[in-house]
Amino acid sequence: MSTQDWANARNVLCVRLDAMGDVLMCTPAIHAVKQARPDRVLTLLSSASGVALAPYLDDVDAVIGYAAPWIKAGGAHPPSSDSAFVARLAERRFDAAVIFTSYSQSALPAALMCYMAGIPLRLGHCRENPYRMLSHWVVEKEPESVIRHEVQRQLDLVGSVGYRVGYRVGYRVGYRAGYRADSARMQFAVRPGDVEAVRHMLGERGIEPRQPWVLMHPGASAPSRRYPPGRWAEVIRALARRTGCPIVLTGDGHEAELIDGIRSACGVRTHSLAGQLDVGQLGAAIRLATVVVSNNTGPAHIAAAVGTPLATLYALTNPQHTPWQVESRLLFHDVPCRFCYKSVCPELHHDCLEKVAPHDVVEAVCSLMAGKIHRRAQRR
Repeated sequence: MSTQDWANARNVLCVRLDAMGDVLMCTPAIHAVKQARPDRVLTLLSSASGVALAPYLDDVDAVIGYAAPWIKAGGAHPPSSDSAFVARLAERRFDAAVIFTSYSQSALPAALMCYMAGIPLRLGHCRENPYRMLSHWVVEKEPESVIRHEVQRQLDLVGSVGYRVGYRVGYRVGYRAGYRADSARMQFAVRPGDVEAVRHMLGERGIEPRQPWVLMHPGASAPSRRYPPGRWAEVIRALARRTGCPIVLTGDGHEAELIDGIRSACGVRTHSLAGQLDVGQLGAAIRLATVVVSNNTGPAHIAAAVGTPLATLYALTNPQHTPWQVESRLLFHDVPCRFCYKSVCPELHHDCLEKVAPHDVVEAVCSLMAGKIHRRAQRR
């Protein structure tokens, strides 16, 4: 099978079974697949959080949820349900499947599922020879010989079968990222109704439409990627005293206790929207914020997608997820154990985040805020 077969494929399945941020980092590649043939129908196969994101991805026409048992966030279920799911995929008569994975994951379980569903074209990265499981195989070379940003990794994957967008990339592993591109931005479509709803919530808290304010997201799924709560409280206290700007904290409902603790410890007035926003409203809040401060987690990637300046408390667990195509500051403390790829700090000291000084976070936020306010003034 040739790249011409991929050019002709009209009904395409895009597989990314991880969390929201992982799906967002696939959106430039998904866009490349879509723009190669505008009448192409794209279906996203993803986890529950990926399914929640799908309504805000304009290139995605349909979505299928699946808790894959081989993914960390997946679910346990009887094998018979997997057989039934393969039958459901077969009914959709997909022409092709693009299997997006991180370098540490195998594409083969999803490839086998797509093979059994009769999908003729199957693309993915793989270390070992996949034989007939993948019709188009890109040899996995990370991290031994190359390390790429996750977005570029997926762009390179679809580029191997002729789906390309114009972009130029400059990247130094794990530290800073500078990008110029025309159509390789991450995608998140903010809806007017969500903007209106968030503006109403902000107005109830005394935050005016053109008033500068800071959105902070203290949570993250992995403990190794969380800036300590006490440090968050110090940042908020110093930032409030220096700028006087309103500070709004966001998080899932299960993070309300974390956020309440930070608010109580900081000793200054803050606002919480924890558990009050759906995905679309969270995207709108991030778009409306002057600056976002976040750990390396989904909302940081939403900020990059919608173009809001971002200060990222970036645990050095991996170098591939730095902010993509957005004005940003990476905040970390360098450590010998960098790039451990662990969800829990294996050294138990958490120094790559624990030793980030609150003063440095405040300086980063103020720098980003000043730049955005200056650009707004120039546009008037």
